[in-house]
Amino acid sequence: MNLMENPLKASTKMCLLLFYSSLLLIIAAVFSTADDATSTFQSIADGQTIVSDGGTFELGFFSPGALKNRYVGIWYKKISVTTIVWVANRDTPLTDSSGVLKVTNPGLLVLLSHNMSTVWSSNTSRTAQNPVARLLDSGNLVVMDGSDVDPENYLWQSFDYPGDTFLPGAKLGRNTVTGFNWHFRSWKSPQDPSHGNYTYQLGPKGYAEKFVREGSVIKFRSGPWTGVHFQFSGTPQLNTSPIYTYSLVSEPDEIYYSYKLHNNSILSRVVLTSDGIVRRYTWIDRTKGWLLQLIAQIDNCDNYALCGVYGACNIEKAPVCSCLKGFKPKYPKEWDLVDWSNGCVRNAPLNCSGDVFKQYSGIKLPSTEQSWHNISMNLKECEMVCAKNCSCTAYTNLDFRDGGSGCLMWYGDLIDIRYFAENGQDIYIRMAASELDHVDDTKINAQYSESNVKKMRIIVTSTVLSTGLLILGLALLYVWKKKRQKDGKVRSNQKEDLELPLFDLSDVVCATSDFSNHNKLGEGGFGSVYKGTLKDGQEIAVKRLSKHSRQGFNELKNEVTHIAKLQHRNLVKLLGCCIQEDEMMLIYEFMPNKSLDFFIFDQRKNTLLDWPKRFEIINGIARGLLYLHQDSRLRVIHRDLKAGNILLDGEFNAKISDFGLARSFGGNETRAKTKKVVGTYGYMSPEYAIDGCYSIKSDVYSFGVMVLEIVNGKRNRGFSHPGHNLNLLGHAWNLYTEGMSIELLDTSVGDSSNQHEVLRSIHVGLLCVQRNPANRPSMPAAVLMLSGESALPQPQKPGFYSERVLDDNNVDPCANEATFSANDVSYSLFEAR
Repeated sequence: MNLMENPLKASTKMCLLLFYSSLLLIIAAVFSTADDATSTFQSIADGQTIVSDGGTFELGFFSPGALKNRYVGIWYKKISVTTIVWVANRDTPLTDSSGVLKVTNPGLLVLLSHNMSTVWSSNTSRTAQNPVARLLDSGNLVVMDGSDVDPENYLWQSFDYPGDTFLPGAKLGRNTVTGFNWHFRSWKSPQDPSHGNYTYQLGPKGYAEKFVREGSVIKFRSGPWTGVHFQFSGTPQLNTSPIYTYSLVSEPDEIYYSYKLHNNSILSRVVLTSDGIVRRYTWIDRTKGWLLQLIAQIDNCDNYALCGVYGACNIEKAPVCSCLKGFKPKYPKEWDLVDWSNGCVRNAPLNCSGDVFKQYSGIKLPSTEQSWHNISMNLKECEMVCAKNCSCTAYTNLDFRDGGSGCLMWYGDLIDIRYFAENGQDIYIRMAASELDHVDDTKINAQYSESNVKKMRIIVTSTVLSTGLLILGLALLYVWKKKRQKDGKVRSNQKEDLELPLFDLSDVVCATSDFSNHNKLGEGGFGSVYKGTLKDGQEIAVKRLSKHSRQGFNELKNEVTHIAKLQHRNLVKLLGCCIQEDEMMLIYEFMPNKSLDFFIFDQRKNTLLDWPKRFEIINGIARGLLYLHQDSRLRVIHRDLKAGNILLDGEFNAKISDFGLARSFGGNETRAKTKKVVGTYGYMSPEYAIDGCYSIKSDVYSFGVMVLEIVNGKRNRGFSHPGHNLNLLGHAWNLYTEGMSIELLDTSVGDSSNQHEVLRSIHVGLLCVQRNPANRPSMPAAVLMLSGESALPQPQKPGFYSERVLDDNNVDPCANEATFSANDVSYSLFEAR
């Protein structure tokens, strides 16, 4: 009897569950007044959808990624890539497909589970006679009274409670009367819509500026609204666009930031991603994908308060932080250790009545949390008011259009300042009178009287004679030094061009134990790399130019020129250089885990890189390349991307290194041609290796090779397989065409792999190594492909499908010289035809 009791109970419960589920669906169908052709409804069940008036958006139930949880959300209807723009029950998912979204009589929009319990509801405060819900073609889900003559008198709207997506027409701001705040919050992860750690909002106080916060900590600040080109002070890249127009609305009861599209047929959205980055995407019909158009945080200087109070960040300098003129580091020792958080202090204290205002130009205006503004005052009136208030530390225009208008004044210390080469603003900072140069040269000359002429003649004559003797002595010294050490002289004169901190040779020798073999980390085309420890305990990596290397000062200067002006979490950090006597060296931050090839190509060490680490390395390299190609001040093509040039920090985060062969472009340039082909065979794209044509798509090809190497654990060059003579790219292509791509995965990763991520990585890698550069994705597209869930285009056969051995007896007939080595050292002087 006991053996039969539990199965009977289970069967009874199952029948009841099926009965109630069916009844729930019937009730939903009875109450529903909508189908796929209308935007107004009172109830929809899981499996049904509502389409907006113009067919742009769709409302329904969905499950993100591979999760089984069910959510109510809104997504784009017209495109093939599922893109969620709003989620109702972010933190309270349904666990089955029996949910119902309905409008109740008081005017509440509620989500019910299978047992009719409320999972989520709107917070409508008013009642209605005939409440209905409607999905507008703006993507706004509204609850309204069907009997109300005013169609926009909404009881509730989703635009008041946005998720991670900022749609055209939505608001980012606050109601100054009620305190209500329109803000955005990131997803927890790309597959988890629950509330993440980052918020995007207009500041709760001060003049209008946007903030990204991680919890309560400010990570990014846009700077105040300037009006020029409809942009904020710290985001000059968000310029006038033919696609959209920004606006700031300031009214007595509310202030908010918004944007609208010039053409409503274009799909464009702003997203606060799960990593806290604000990105704008625009849908491209031709490629059937989202194009990453803009990123708010473009470089290291966008990290909030990086240089502390009265410190200013300049991404074109190294180090990036310096004190404003008239200020000095508060703690000089910390400043020397690249800790700028405590900022700067005044050289001379203020005394209020005798203070003056010094103009600083081309900057991002400081945080306005402690500020006051007036729209009717002019700049002169603003100065007068600020001067009379001893607590006022700076002032400027409120709006910079048409010569400037209004008044914006700061109280307290100034923080989060940076310099811009273009499109920066002017600010007038209160200073002690002793900090200004009151007298100019023309006034000094005018004060000379006739009685001083003779004295001046004597002084000038003596100066000329002394100068002549000094020049003669210097000339003799120059000839002597030139004979003694010509190369050292040239290098000494070239130090000034590098714009980097210079390390003393004796300090580097001491740090590396006189370049001992015990401290040697590796060797490349430039020379050897050594680990060192400075006197203050900081660990460094020293790249020392070999006296026998064919690379020299030009390559060293090229690397410094590019990497010193680039700041990104996935680029190696250059600390300085040493050019002294016969030595030329670059000093980098130390990477304890060496380079990527040190792990993935070693049968013992590759087990330390499980799949999550490998996938994060792939994404890290992609983010670094995206920065180089699109978001950096320069458009940089690396030209020598390979596993050996990807360094790994203590947590195995990838950092791109070795910019000795890099080239940068200005404006809209993206490609060039050269007769001198440089790079590493196995990673070079066909159009570059054969014809000397390089572009950002050349780097994309190299990235694709690395992706497949990271997945497989073997080098592309020299890859062997018992079943064919193809290289790694050809092997990956064969497996893909046979539907067996998963077999490419390195067996050493064990059970740590995520099959979806592995297959997607292989697919993206094959797209990147296609022969035709036009068919390869851009890095923004590749980044999206790696993290997305949408269908990917079909790749074509890779370039360099099979290995072509290049040795002394089989060199390209157009080449004058070629040098290759077994360890993939970079080569150059390979003339393209």
